[in-house]
Amino acid sequence: MARIAGINLPPQKRSEIGLTHIFGIGPSLSNKILAMAGIDPNKKVKDLTSEEVEKLKLLIEKNCKTEGELKHEIFSNIKRLKDIGAYRGTRHMKRLPVRGQRTKTNSRTVRGNVRKTMGSGRISSSQKT
Repeated sequence: MARIAGINLPPQKRSEIGLTHIFGIGPSLSNKILAMAGIDPNKKVKDLTSEEVEKLKLLIEKNCKTEGELKHEIFSNIKRLKDIGAYRGTRHMKRLPVRGQRTKTNSRTVRGNVRKTMGSGRISSSQKT
């Protein structure tokens, strides 16, 4: 079983897709890493040799921020925005959309206004008012 950056890669997936299970590595970056390592993207993770896994580990550790390091950087960026009082920081504090999305009709769950079905919470017409 291949273990890279603290993540067990799924053995049945292609190596191109398996690398995307690591936080911080998407499809395009996984293709670049596999090309640099000289590994066929269609090769299954279970078929990778130990030398190929070591080569992938070295490339990922050297070139990419992944998992804990990347999450810590994202958290510190958000904390910085909150500390300086930026608009984006206040939106993060209020747990509202940050990137300009509308909130009148969308983002109900973020605002705490959850409706399961269209008519839930309404009084049925058969009851007297």
